[in-house]
Amino acid sequence: MKKIFSLMILFISIFTLAQQVKIPFTGHRSFDIMKGYSGTGTPHYYLDIKANGDVHFGYVQVNQADGKETTEEINAGKYAPNKVMKVVFKEYEETFLVKFDKDKIYLTDERGNILHLDGCCSSRESIDKETCKCESELYK
Repeated sequence: MKKIFSLMILFISIFTLAQQVKIPFTGHRSFDIMKGYSGTGTPHYYLDIKANGDVHFGYVQVNQADGKETTEEINAGKYAPNKVMKVVFKEYEETFLVKFDKDKIYLTDERGNILHLDGCCSSRESIDKETCKCESELYK
């Protein structure tokens, strides 16, 4: 009986270790996929990966006219390589799909295809192109 119990514990331990995914980093990274426009202030987006693999997305936006700060943070689930994550911010009814690695984040469709949009171009790029790849470096 002790041998069976010991084997069960061993198999459960092996299975648990096999399920763990290596996260690309822990901590806070900022990004800027969609280029800002004048107005009330461009939101500064970030993602924060916890040690347990939970991925949080958030933003901070400061209204340029009155200095009012708006923030929101959501838990988008556990990290998985090449997983498309749905980010839903309620304050401004904003939803987008992203995937990321240790260096970059990408705006995607449901299947993980990286989008190419004119809103992803900087002013310098928009002179040369109609659309740009929707990606951003992840800044510490």
